[in-house]
Amino acid sequence: METTTSPALSVAIAVLAVLLGLTGFGVYTAFGPPSKTLSDPFDDHDD
Repeated sequence: METTTSPALSVAIAVLAVLLGLTGFGVYTAFGPPSKTLSDPFDDHDD
């Protein structure tokens, strides 16, 4: 017995997975260990 899925469902799941991956990477970069090396552009330019 073979079940077939709609191509639209496969594309939707792939887009959702990419979106969640990028969101997770952004949160990790902003708040995780790599955030220690980020600079604040407003602090860099004192007027």
